[in-house]
Amino acid sequence: MIGKNIAEELNKQVNREFYSAYFYLSMSAYSDFLGLKGFASWFLMKNQEETQHAMRVYKYILDQGAQIALLPIKQPPSTFDSPLAMFEETLAHEQAVTQRFNELVDIAMAEKDHATHIFLQWFITEQIEEEATVSEIINKIKLVGGKGDGLFMIDNQLGQLASTQSVAAV
Repeated sequence: MIGKNIAEELNKQVNREFYSAYFYLSMSAYSDFLGLKGFASWFLMKNQEETQHAMRVYKYILDQGAQIALLPIKQPPSTFDSPLAMFEETLAHEQAVTQRFNELVDIAMAEKDHATHIFLQWFITEQIEEEATVSEIINKIKLVGGKGDGLFMIDNQLGQLASTQSVAAV
């Protein structure tokens, strides 16, 4: 069983993960609006991943005998300056998520909650991958100047990546 403080912090994390899902759903919708179907598919894949992350924390809270407290989800932005700006915002968001998981690890360690500490390690590793992937996409968009044929190629690559990873997840 986990302590009250860590249960509250994990419940806040469930909310953050659902916000992340909502954030990426908004980016997917905006990408689709712009005609960037590959970007839309990639952000939709991210939406699904974040929902799975929320449910992973949710299940852990329940498995540890604590109560779930669902909090209101903040509205994400609905428009973005450019495809590059979307990925720069994505990187900043993922960096904030990484920081929050690091803080959760610190709390678990301070409370000598070894089970939660071990549970959180999966997320720490996941965040390393998330930041690296987004940084790579930002570099590609910058390389092609964020428009024209290069952006079209990146859009196709993201669409293929999303379909490959969606199939792999099934």
